[in-house]
Amino acid sequence: MSSSLSPELRDSELVPKRRKSSWLRPIVYLLVVGIVCVAVWRVYTNRQLAEKQASDQANDLMNQPVPVQAALVEERPMPIFLTALGTVTPYYSVTVKARVSGQLDQVNFTEGQQVKAGQTIMVVDPKPFKAALDQAKGTLAHDEALRKNALAEVTRYKALFEAGVVSKEQLELDQSNLGQYEGAIAADRAAIETVELQLGWCTIQSPIAGKIGLRLVDPGNVVTANTTNLVIVNQFEPVAVYFTLPESQLPQVLAKLRGEKRVAVDAYDRGDTTKIASGYLLTTDNQIDTTTGTAKLKAVFENKDQSLFPNQFVNIHLVLEQRANATVVPSAAIQSGLQGSFVWVVEPDSTVKMKPVKVALAEGQITLLDVGVAPGTKVVVDGADRLRQDARVTVSMARTRMGVSGSVPAAPAGNSH
Repeated sequence: MSSSLSPELRDSELVPKRRKSSWLRPIVYLLVVGIVCVAVWRVYTNRQLAEKQASDQANDLMNQPVPVQAALVEERPMPIFLTALGTVTPYYSVTVKARVSGQLDQVNFTEGQQVKAGQTIMVVDPKPFKAALDQAKGTLAHDEALRKNALAEVTRYKALFEAGVVSKEQLELDQSNLGQYEGAIAADRAAIETVELQLGWCTIQSPIAGKIGLRLVDPGNVVTANTTNLVIVNQFEPVAVYFTLPESQLPQVLAKLRGEKRVAVDAYDRGDTTKIASGYLLTTDNQIDTTTGTAKLKAVFENKDQSLFPNQFVNIHLVLEQRANATVVPSAAIQSGLQGSFVWVVEPDSTVKMKPVKVALAEGQITLLDVGVAPGTKVVVDGADRLRQDARVTVSMARTRMGVSGSVPAAPAGNSH
């Protein structure tokens, strides 16, 4: 029985097993390491192959022509202007009030009509003033009669005084009475002039030529002198536009005003696309607003067609310069990089090159260049995000209109790049 074997015999049986496991373990380790190495090698080679295929595809794509749209650089006359937001204001605006109190008798206008200066527009009941005038004239006639009698008394007592019949005191009393009547007559005449003036004020006339507004008081109402607003008259032809500019731009405007009698000003609509009217800069305010750092300016427009309306907001273009040969490009062609602004220029061999440019002014669809490209050059306006230096392109000309309604919008001098 195994249980009866001696310890020496049992140790002799275990020796072959230990020898067998000692050489089998390294073989297993080597197999595992080999499998791992093969797997790593396969992953590495697959990655290299994928990167090579991606690189080949990228090279193929880079070598393919990039479709772009291009436009020609143009040379044309261009106005250089400052921009501001303006408010249309009547050149003259008058709130008509009655200068006498009384019942409003007549309204002699149609709301919204054009009126002339001095035209009768309303009438206050004149009957109380006519009665007051008659009373003042009666008082004058009474005082003139008294003065006539006093003058006769003075003449008579003067002769008696010279004859020594009456005293000097009596003569001086009569002369004093004469002076009182003469003073009363002067006061009566002044009273008559006052009542005649008030009677004239019963007829309310338009103080200016312009467009009359909505009636504020109906006939039959009692109006109070210098208090009740009756109607507003605004002058539309010409009309004024007030706008503000930063104080940093004021020196060039003042220099322009000193050099020229009139500085051109254009008014555009809210969208700043359609020109409404052309006018000129009248003047600037005599001080700068310290709270905003801006200066107030006033422009005048003839407004014959009344296209400008009071309190209308307009975009003002204050023209500082007219460039006869300005280089302009579509704004879509201007790109920005670490080196500044540039454009992609299409070469005759259908490749593109990056050209640095110096942007003078920009406005809307067009940009004015100082240096960079020559007129007639093709510049890329669409597809620039896929371009690189010397890339091949297929070009189609863009239908770019650098202007609005046939006009050329200029770039504001305040928007320099």
